[in-house]
Amino acid sequence: MAISLEEVYKIAHLCRLEFTEEEAKVLTEELSKILDYFKKLQTLNTENVKPTFHALKIKTPFREDKVKEFPYIEDILKNAPQLCERMIVVPKVVKAP
Repeated sequence: MAISLEEVYKIAHLCRLEFTEEEAKVLTEELSKILDYFKKLQTLNTENVKPTFHALKIKTPFREDKVKEFPYIEDILKNAPQLCERMIVVPKVVKAP
C-alpha cells in the first residue's frame, strides 16, 4: 500500500514536524513498507486467537491514589511565562471545527 509524498507532508504538518524533500521521500518509502507489512498481517487467520491487551499475563497492581505535595512546584512555576491559579498557561494548539 503506497503512501504519497503529499500524505507524508500532511501527516508531518499535523505532527508539527518539518522535513526536507529528501527526508520526506525516505519517509514515504519507509511508511509504505510499514503499511505493506500491516496489509500482510491482515491476511493471518486469527479466528481461534483470544483477544488480549497485553502479550504477557501480568496481574495489574491496584493501589489507592494518594495526593502528594510536589516539593519543587514553586521552582517550576517561577519558570512559567504565564500562570493562572498556579497552573501554567500554554498556547492553544487544537482548533475548534
